[in-house]
Amino acid sequence: MGNYHIRPFNDRADFEKMQQLEKDTWDMAPIPLHQTLTAHKNGGLLLGAFQEESLIGFSYGFAGFSDGSSYLCSHMLGIHPDYQKRGIGEALKYAQKREAARLGYEQVTWTFDPLEGVNAYLNLTKLKAVCSTYEVNCYGKMNDGLNAGLPTDRLKVDWWIQSDYVNSDFVFSEEQAKVFAEYGSTEEGCPKISLLHPEYLAEEALLVPVPRKFQEIKRHSFDLALKWRLDIREIFVQLFAGGYTAVKLIQRPQEPVNYYLFVKDFRLTTRREEKK
Repeated sequence: MGNYHIRPFNDRADFEKMQQLEKDTWDMAPIPLHQTLTAHKNGGLLLGAFQEESLIGFSYGFAGFSDGSSYLCSHMLGIHPDYQKRGIGEALKYAQKREAARLGYEQVTWTFDPLEGVNAYLNLTKLKAVCSTYEVNCYGKMNDGLNAGLPTDRLKVDWWIQSDYVNSDFVFSEEQAKVFAEYGSTEEGCPKISLLHPEYLAEEALLVPVPRKFQEIKRHSFDLALKWRLDIREIFVQLFAGGYTAVKLIQRPQEPVNYYLFVKDFRLTTRREEKK
């Protein structure tokens, strides 16, 4: 792969390189340069992974504000197709954590597709962000390869970057968790939700399966992909309304699914709360 380094954007050329990388990564019109420049100068944070002078990855966040508190809204993370699956995205997130804390942020938020297990594993299991918000059809209709034809449902995660939970070795165990949703197989051998266990809704921890290879399911059977979208929407909305928080994605290489771990009445103490 070669060596690379990560640093904040510092001149117009960096922002121009980001626009080209957006095109190369997603084949979509880039964010206007005047917007990203302005966001970066006013509480936002743009970081690049550079190999010599070439930009091979970036993260883009802007300042957010809600209910009297500020946070960093991490809107985009893109890696050049030639450099994906090499840990650059994870490195960019940890750099974002350091820089956001230096700027005074305690919270970073972003959204991701609950059916994309690679993203879920990074966001929840590795970074230790948590989630209790499901956004139905968050972006409306999108025509790119990953989203075309399906509602753009998203999970909104909260990454409390200065909390003890994020910065400790503590991890949630799934040993006592009950399987809230069981899966079966279609005639073609693809996984599908087959049975729910509402009697477990008082349990402290629950497991919910999602397909390990959702994009393959979408290519094989659009109807099954849509069913996964709608089934997961119903389950997650129900669990969040019942006081559960998604805290982890458990990978099961021997199965066609991974599992989200939900815990009941999750409570995280932040520095912001300690000051009250």
